[in-house]
Amino acid sequence: MKFTHLILLGFIGLVSFSSCVRERDTDTSYAVDQTTGEFLYNNALDIVEDAATKQTGDLLDNYKSFCTTVTHNNATMPRTITIDFGTSNCNSTDGRLRRGKILASYTGNTFSDSLGTIELSFDDYFVDDIQAFGTSTIVNKGRNLIAQPYQTITINGKFLKPLVLDTIVWKADRTRTQTAGSTTPVWEDDIFEMIGTGNTLNEYKIYSATNITNPLIYTRVLCKHINKGKVELQPQGHALRTINYGEGDCDNDATVIFNSKSFNIKLK
Repeated sequence: MKFTHLILLGFIGLVSFSSCVRERDTDTSYAVDQTTGEFLYNNALDIVEDAATKQTGDLLDNYKSFCTTVTHNNATMPRTITIDFGTSNCNSTDGRLRRGKILASYTGNTFSDSLGTIELSFDDYFVDDIQAFGTSTIVNKGRNLIAQPYQTITINGKFLKPLVLDTIVWKADRTRTQTAGSTTPVWEDDIFEMIGTGNTLNEYKIYSATNITNPLIYTRVLCKHINKGKVELQPQGHALRTINYGEGDCDNDATVIFNSKSFNIKLK
């Protein structure tokens, strides 16, 4: 009887301890890593799309700085683009500091040709001292049933944050659809939505799986960050997180919800 009583007390204690551990879980770093990766690789594609409309020696329109060099070889196949921000931090018009190179190649006659494939990679490339590695493969899929251009994107990336000793592995599969602005030459009316899944391995080798449950929306140029949508993020051995980018405001705020609590984070 006493032995059974001790087992029961031990079980109650274990449950209480586990509950306390869950209650003390306030770690938003998994969400910060997720939003950082989302920005880095999507932003690199935006920059290359800007450069794709330029010839060698031209300045970028939307990420303009006088220390950036564009080299565009569209005479041979595959065609190549190099955006070189130099070896020292270079201030672009979006307010971010960049250095290093973004490299791209594409197989279409033009960058946006249907079924053309685009490959992105990096050479010692940093944004606000976060270093990006890896590759993105983008396939132009033409237009959907309501005439919106869209792409599929496969990202096999890593990034290294300042003062962190190991890289964060960031992988994703995305479908990126331009829902507005495709018929005008300016970027201010361009709106995109993204859906898909992915996974992350942080610097402590903890794995997380992600799923976009509400499409991620961003307005190019006018908003520096994704400003709408939700992502579910499941870190191994931890509570499910929901990242809420908001309802459309052009700010750098997002909310992470887990264990019935809400935490604010700042988007990179």
